[in-house]
Amino acid sequence: MANVDVVNMSGEKVGSIELADALFGPDQVNEALLWEAVKHYRASLRQGTADTKSRTEVAGSGKKLWKQKGTGRARIGSVRSPLWRHGYTVHGPQPRSYDYAFPRKKLLGALRSALAAKLADGKLTVVDSLELKEPKTKLYRAALDKLEVTRTALLVENGKTLTQNLLLGARNLHGVELVLNNEVHPYDLLRYERAIFSAAALEQLTEMLEKNASKRNTGRKLAAATEAA
Repeated sequence: MANVDVVNMSGEKVGSIELADALFGPDQVNEALLWEAVKHYRASLRQGTADTKSRTEVAGSGKKLWKQKGTGRARIGSVRSPLWRHGYTVHGPQPRSYDYAFPRKKLLGALRSALAAKLADGKLTVVDSLELKEPKTKLYRAALDKLEVTRTALLVENGKTLTQNLLLGARNLHGVELVLNNEVHPYDLLRYERAIFSAAALEQLTEMLEKNASKRNTGRKLAAATEAA
């Protein structure tokens, strides 16, 4: 078990939390799986709206411009030829979706790897609560400075404890994004330098990952028993 300090928004230690080595150990970092998760996330962001005109979409007459022989010029059948300016494009891009299926087990595995990497790098901070008295951006900026956030940060809160003050106070912070613990993606954890979790959000996320890991191990044991039989 790894003990992580729990601090308040002033940077003062108020407790500690134990994190399972099976989820947050340094040997849990799978770089190949992280790369695949980031690739899938970025592929789903692509609009896929690039479009070139085909032969049937280009305006122009289909009449042969001049006779086949005797002019000394190259043979030509249509003004819409791809060899000519304003002609159609051969095998050009067409509207498409770049999104593809990504197994949930692999996504959760990448999430475990991202969390383990943040913890190993010392970029994971746990606070007792992200709530402040007033929903002011200035107060949240001062609190993040006390937490030694110098560049970018990802704030992760539990949906049950999310308040209007937190939404209003964090929405205008430059380089800071607020997400719920059931919406956090490995790409978010890798994109931002620091990850700041509320204790409730991290506990709920850890519980969900542990359940998934136990189901995975149970499935492996059953498969191994079946093969042995």
